[in-house]
Order: sequence, then structure tokens, then C-alpha cells
Amino acid sequence: MLVAFSVAPSGQSGSDGSVHEAVAAAVKVVRDSGLPNRTSSMFTEIEGPDWDTVMDVVKRATEAVAPFGSRVSLVLKADIRPGYSGELDGKVERLERAIDDAAA
Repeated sequence: MLVAFSVAPSGQSGSDGSVHEAVAAAVKVVRDSGLPNRTSSMFTEIEGPDWDTVMDVVKRATEAVAPFGSRVSLVLKADIRPGYSGELDGKVERLERAIDDAAA
């Protein structure tokens, strides 16, 4: 199961409007989980064996952001494909091959 999520506080932020400290707290939870993950400028992706495992990490990451504001916003997208693993990289590898094949 793959989940891409973005979590951020509202109601308070740094003087420049940045939420990087709150996001760093969430990403630390994800990285400490030991599950395969990747963080980009907009989302963090995480891969796990099942719904409960992945959603536990997302919940804890969301809770880590809570002290930074009076509210928390969570955006989540999931790819639920039982029986598959290694898709965090596998999907990108297949895409790159298809692009290379189309260019050849």
C-alpha cells in the first residue's frame, strides 16, 4: 500500500508563514517508522504492508504537527494494491522505462 500525504498546521506559523518546523516533525515520525518513504517539496510518500500499518504512521505524523497550530490540515492519496510491494520505486522505474521506450 502506498500513501502520499501532506500535513500542515494552521492558526500559527513562523513569522514568514513557513511551516517547515512542523513538517520536519511529521517527516521525522515517518522516517523513524522504518517503512520505505520519500519526501518531496509537496508530499511525503510511504509504503507499508497494509492499511493499519501505514495509517498508524500517518496518524502519528499528524499528531506531531498538532502542537504547531490550532488546527491541522491533512491531504491524503492512497494506492491500495494487495499483494504488491516495492512499488514506491517500482512505479517510477516502470514510468521511466516507458518514457525511454517512447523516445527510442
